[in-house]
Amino acid sequence: MGGGMTIVERTQVFLLPDLGEGLSEAEIVEWRVAVGDVVTVDQSVVEVETAKAVVDVPCPYAGRVVTLHGAAGEVRPVGQPLITIAPLDGGDEPAGHATYREEERAGSGNVLIGYGTGHGTATRRRRRPRLAVAAEPTDAGPTSAAAVSRDPAPPSAALVISPIVRRLAREHGVDLDTVRGTGPGGVIRRADVEAALTAPAARLAAVPDPQAGSAPAGDGDVIVALTGVRKVIADKLSRSRREIPEVTIWVDVDATGLLETRAAINAATPDAPVSILALLARICLSGLRRYPQLNARVDTEAQRIVQSAGVHLGIAAQTDRGLLVPVVRDAQRLTTAELAAELAATTAAARAGSLPPARLTGGTFTLNNYGVFGVDGSTPIINHPEAALLGVGRIVDKPWVVDGQLAVRKVTQLSLTFDHRVCDGGVAGGFLRHVADCVERPALLIAAV
Repeated sequence: MGGGMTIVERTQVFLLPDLGEGLSEAEIVEWRVAVGDVVTVDQSVVEVETAKAVVDVPCPYAGRVVTLHGAAGEVRPVGQPLITIAPLDGGDEPAGHATYREEERAGSGNVLIGYGTGHGTATRRRRRPRLAVAAEPTDAGPTSAAAVSRDPAPPSAALVISPIVRRLAREHGVDLDTVRGTGPGGVIRRADVEAALTAPAARLAAVPDPQAGSAPAGDGDVIVALTGVRKVIADKLSRSRREIPEVTIWVDVDATGLLETRAAINAATPDAPVSILALLARICLSGLRRYPQLNARVDTEAQRIVQSAGVHLGIAAQTDRGLLVPVVRDAQRLTTAELAAELAATTAAARAGSLPPARLTGGTFTLNNYGVFGVDGSTPIINHPEAALLGVGRIVDKPWVVDGQLAVRKVTQLSLTFDHRVCDGGVAGGFLRHVADCVERPALLIAAV
């Protein structure tokens, strides 16, 4: 068969890789290549959106694109074909690149950009995104990325690449022809649609989605599709309530001493300020070392409780994409200053949408500062499959008895929601009392470390 092998026989099929723990599918946002294009090893070929992040996916093979499996807006399962690549004829493969990566040859699987091995100083060719005239799907089915027209769009047509942007506009009744695109070549981005929603002339009544499967909307009703991050949040919270017998206990504490300690630390180290959240995280780490039963999860299939060796601390953060819980792995290994810096960087990256999916999973305990919303207390739902969550309310001036005398102090409420399967009230109460005592008398924290 030496000279008879065809291009089809020599093709390499790249499967959609695992994009993070618990993620089984991804929606194609934009193809960065088309059929016939030449790609290099690790070149980004498609942008996909998972339930946790928007990710550029690199291809581990070099050659010519033969097939794009799926169109923009289509959801692809992990492990299914994503793109098919054929080697170039006549030995004109780009110099400096192997047909596939060394780790691919070893069978280690595909990784995302920024997580694979490098290839020296070899140049990688990045194609500019192609602009496509926005069009509603027809009965003939979605248009594949390979068939997207490369002709210039008419001046009056809205340039929309992302189906997510189109869906956002449809759900909120925004006419894309009236939106000014700020992306390259006038492409309408998500931020442009969101800006249009806040404009006085924006039409806020959404158009009902025929695929939403809900009852017909009345006049003025707003239909929001339960997709993406919102769907994952709904599914995870429902599973938590369904599987975990949770209990919430709480206590009011005098946080005056904690605020004074923070002020003293920051006065001594102005170049490395420490937040209240960082001090509360340090106190939680101290409590979990004393009560490791709460740093655990229940393995229902194996009928066992797994206590984690390290504390992978989740921090609940409200973002434009919904409630996310980015994770600081092995937080117990960090100093208080390092913990403060890592928490600040992690929450900022989560709000910017730049965290990889792996940073949004794998937590063992969550700290939730809902006081930023101006509320005193809460009975939060546990971040499944974790076993506990500490909530902190706002810190406000309240009358408080100190040494038998009434005084005005900085008071907050702490609440602990825990999985009753991993421990009883004695352990949970002991942990919460330790946290409360350290908040009221920070010197106890020093004595415990």
